[in-house]
Amino acid sequence: MTSMENRSEVNEFIFTGLTDVPEFQVPLFIMFLLIYLITLLGNLGLVILISWDSHLHSPMYFFLSNLSMVDIGYSSTITPKVMAGLLSGDKVISYKGCATQFLFFGAFSGTESFLLAAMAYDRHAAVCKPLHYTTTMTPIVFVILPSAAHICGFLTSSVVTGYIFSLSFCRSNMVHHFFCDMPPLLVLSCSDVHVIELVVFILGSFTVFFPFLVVFTSYLLISITILKIRSAEGRQKAFSTCGSHLTAVSIFYGTIMFMYFQPSSNHSMDSDKMVSVFYTIIIPMLNPLVYSLRNKDVRNAFRKAVRGRV
Repeated sequence: MTSMENRSEVNEFIFTGLTDVPEFQVPLFIMFLLIYLITLLGNLGLVILISWDSHLHSPMYFFLSNLSMVDIGYSSTITPKVMAGLLSGDKVISYKGCATQFLFFGAFSGTESFLLAAMAYDRHAAVCKPLHYTTTMTPIVFVILPSAAHICGFLTSSVVTGYIFSLSFCRSNMVHHFFCDMPPLLVLSCSDVHVIELVVFILGSFTVFFPFLVVFTSYLLISITILKIRSAEGRQKAFSTCGSHLTAVSIFYGTIMFMYFQPSSNHSMDSDKMVSVFYTIIIPMLNPLVYSLRNKDVRNAFRKAVRGRV
């Protein structure tokens, strides 16, 4: 790779943003502000609730706490900059600022992918091998799994960021997006992008398809186990422990695969922006709502917290 000083002819990028219509700027700002506040309050509230209620001190909820913290970082990497652009009209980001945003966005999204896989493995251990659960999910294991998720997320993002920002951006500095994402940045490069596309495919397979395979296999085995349960009540109880996680998994992997694992010729920047709004801004808000509304233990803990007792 060439050095950073020699590889780029621009020192800042300009986002086209979500819309050029002035009348939409303030309503969009208010909407994103509300979403961001709900995201922060929902995820931070979930972390506090899990820490506060001793009934939620289990590997499953320890993973959920980690997921909530990642969602806070995930959203905070993108949303404040988008809101600032809508409010002030300043859609400029420095070259290093773009690289930093790209790095942390990739790191948090990669970490979330691995965390969802770890949570699926935990649900598999709880449903398929309940008698061995405490020996399978030992304190060391449920500390190692989220730690490995964070390390893998940041390492893979660092490699991709290094490759992306080793390219020459000499065509334009106008990014047809509202944040520093890979497809619009590659469009601006006058370098050969075949190597980076291969690197992204390999690391993407590790970051997305490998965790997805873990999730798919876990839920396949869980489904087989649930179907063997004779009573409808038993099946319902077993499935209820997985419903929230399965919903979050479907939303996350569905949008990520749609966005990044299609041929570059099929990319439409305008449609990509709409999909990106969903997975960068909406999903971090949905996760705490999904887990709190669909999870009986979380609902009970919340009711006890409102009443002021554990």
